[in-house]
Amino acid sequence: MNKQRSAAIIAQIAEWLVAESLRHPPKSQFGNAVRYAGRQWVALTRFLFEASLPLDNNVAERALRVAALSRKNFLFVGHDEAGKNIAGIYSLIATCEMHRINPFHYLRDVLIRVQTHPQSQIDDLLPNRWVDLFGSNSS
Repeated sequence: MNKQRSAAIIAQIAEWLVAESLRHPPKSQFGNAVRYAGRQWVALTRFLFEASLPLDNNVAERALRVAALSRKNFLFVGHDEAGKNIAGIYSLIATCEMHRINPFHYLRDVLIRVQTHPQSQIDDLLPNRWVDLFGSNSS
């Protein structure tokens, strides 16, 4: 969808929100929803002014889907610290997938590197940096 068409649709939504805000009491559920949309308007329309931003958050939603589907399993991890560890691993794997990195290759390489890697440069082992620094050497 091009920018002009998107802008026209956003303008229609803005007009509709104004009209609906006059029809519904501010404290009603719908009135609250309309006010919420108004408070989020800058964020909702930012994609019109920054071409690099996507129209939706589908990438983030797909990454979170795995965690949402596994939520019941997390109830049986044993204790809170184990749950935090699993959440960290899921986040790491989702970040690898977002950067098109094979999580197995990444973890195999990083678990070896972390033993001798300088602590002051530990951020180099995060997936977004690792792929540029070490990704082509480890497969």
